[in-house]
Amino acid sequence: MLLNYNCNYFSLDLFLTMTMQEKNNPLNQSVQYLKSIGPKRAESFQNIGIKTIRDLLFYFPTRHLDRTTILSTAKAYGYLMNGYEGELTIIGKVEDTEKRRFNRKEIFKVQFRDSTGYFECVWFHGAKYLSNLFKVGNIFAVSGKASLSKYGSLQFAHPDFDRISEDESYNMINTGKIIPFYRIPKELKNSNLGDLSLRKIIYYSVENYIEYLSETLPESILKQYQLPGIIDAVKNFHFPESNNDLISAVRRFKYEEAFYLELLVALRKKNYQTKLDGFPLNIKTKLISNFLKTLPFKLTNSQLEVLSEIKNDLMSNTPMNRLLQGDVGSGKTIVALISMLIAVDNGYQAALMVPTEILADQHAKTISQMMAKLFKLHGGKEIKVSLIMGGQKKSIREQKLSNIELQEADLIIGTHALFEEKVNFRNLGLIVIDEQHRFGVAQRGRLMAKGKAPHVLVMSATPIPRTLSMTVYGDLDNSIINEMPKNRIPIKTLLRGDSKLPDIYKFLKDKKKDGYQSFIVYPLVETSEKLELKAAEKYYESLQNEYLSELNIGLVHGRMSWHEKETVMYKFLQKEFDVLVSTTVIEVGIDIPDANIILINDAHRFGLSQLHQLRGRVGRGNKQAYCILVTKDEYASSDFKLPLESEFLSPSQIENNKSIIRLQSMVKYLNGFKIAEIDLKLRGPGDIFGVKQSGFPELKHVDIINDSEIISDSKQAAFKIIETDPHLADASNEMLRINLLTHYKNNLKYATIA
Repeated sequence: MLLNYNCNYFSLDLFLTMTMQEKNNPLNQSVQYLKSIGPKRAESFQNIGIKTIRDLLFYFPTRHLDRTTILSTAKAYGYLMNGYEGELTIIGKVEDTEKRRFNRKEIFKVQFRDSTGYFECVWFHGAKYLSNLFKVGNIFAVSGKASLSKYGSLQFAHPDFDRISEDESYNMINTGKIIPFYRIPKELKNSNLGDLSLRKIIYYSVENYIEYLSETLPESILKQYQLPGIIDAVKNFHFPESNNDLISAVRRFKYEEAFYLELLVALRKKNYQTKLDGFPLNIKTKLISNFLKTLPFKLTNSQLEVLSEIKNDLMSNTPMNRLLQGDVGSGKTIVALISMLIAVDNGYQAALMVPTEILADQHAKTISQMMAKLFKLHGGKEIKVSLIMGGQKKSIREQKLSNIELQEADLIIGTHALFEEKVNFRNLGLIVIDEQHRFGVAQRGRLMAKGKAPHVLVMSATPIPRTLSMTVYGDLDNSIINEMPKNRIPIKTLLRGDSKLPDIYKFLKDKKKDGYQSFIVYPLVETSEKLELKAAEKYYESLQNEYLSELNIGLVHGRMSWHEKETVMYKFLQKEFDVLVSTTVIEVGIDIPDANIILINDAHRFGLSQLHQLRGRVGRGNKQAYCILVTKDEYASSDFKLPLESEFLSPSQIENNKSIIRLQSMVKYLNGFKIAEIDLKLRGPGDIFGVKQSGFPELKHVDIINDSEIISDSKQAAFKIIETDPHLADASNEMLRINLLTHYKNNLKYATIA
């Protein structure tokens, strides 16, 4: 491994010095020794991950309240009279509270005053909870959109609020102080810790322990990117003197987080390039050219360009480590198969790992048929295909394992079962991983360990936005198939309300006369009492007996064994079924040429990338294909409209209209890269960028969507350092080694995994 994280990597003196410094650093003391905490409260802190004083210093505020945004009641009233419609913040003392019922709802009102007048806040639910929070005499900062009540008073409906002390109120209004607000989990609330007490504890920690912090970024980087040192940054993140100080502190921690992430990416790439001895694979015979002759279509220019990039990688002494992106139906699988045949042509085995058994089974059948055609044309050695899955009979599985070990199987296709211990490849030369985001990085590592530095090609039909490419996949060379087959007719995507289902069923029946087959997708297998969603099994019966009784209908879902799924899919392929009722088990890779209609029920409950994948199950033939999204009538007829390319949605617009944005995006866009960008904005990086998938730490500061410049700068700096000093042996990089070992030890083990 390039960066070995045991003491042998350093000189013993350095390792011992580092260990003693850490042990003796006051920051590593338990928080229980801080004023106002003690052993009991320390347990509450420990339950939310705060064990030491260092942890507490890095428990940063979720937001701040700045005096420049605060108005007096009189000024706020004047703003409203002049037509102002934005948010306001007022600090006031609780004068009175009132609970009353109106139209079966319990309304809660709080009357506040400041030195210039009175204002009130009103909530239409949560009265019992709120009445325990607001006590007469308490001071609160209240923020939100204000209006004038029918009696002419200044009123906030459901505002944000934060309790502050009298001193803080005075400081904010008279001295310009900025007040931090922290997340208060229930574990802290149970220990009688609130905003005021937590602020005091953290203020005490900053005042007395911040000097023990060690710098974690090189001086050259701090200067180049005009970043504050760690002591100033921590202090100003908690208790900034100005907005500029706060912005600068936040930017420093965004940069630092991105920098260390990119350092791990650069180490992984450098390690793969220099420490793993590969083996070149050349075009030795006419196997590839003969295979191309068996195809009933010509490869697109984009496929040929990508194949050229892959071929150059395979011919190198460095193992290939490439990401192949392409939209649904762009022809990635055929590119992967040609790459696998190059490995076979050189006497090696090639493995294809896919996420589902039904897809593995389909690939094995299709590729076996292709190899039979190739054998007739090419002659010579027969290329044998083997399928490995979890649900196989023991006798069949044992035979296949033996074939793989004796190299009587050339192309091995399977699910995650491929990286089980019993699967022993004799001569594994290439690994292809389809829909790679569905496999954890550790799983991929176990599969790579089956060979001696095999070439690796990972594929994704879910296009990856640029900022993710710079982070999670920054160590991979990137190829993109950006061209669809020439005979492909664009799919028509339609949005319809539930009330239109009878008309849609008629459309399916009419299209059946033209040879069309249809998928009907439901989000659940069985009816859920908690969710008002349609269920596959229930509606399968009603469709069979009522709406589509004259058509032949099949059913497939995830609870079936792969043998059952295989039987149903084969019957659908052979046109024994006109309609296939399904859950999302068909989401990835299923190829039925005459299935050119897909009806997706409760479409508002699916993710955007999932909807795009489902749409990709149709439109693979030469007929016009249709994707019909069925949703609530109010979603289908919503007045909300997607903005033009040059316009932007506000966070509140996104939050309030996520389902409608997803549905309208599907209607408006066919391009998977555009869909992926919108999906990232809607979901945020949390669902896409995770420790399990990436092998990297969770992001707390940097925003994958909006911080592309910071990510780009940090990547450039990190890759430059690893390029010139791959072992971080220079004295100038000593702090980077120490920080990696101290805070990123668990992530370093992924430095050898593609």
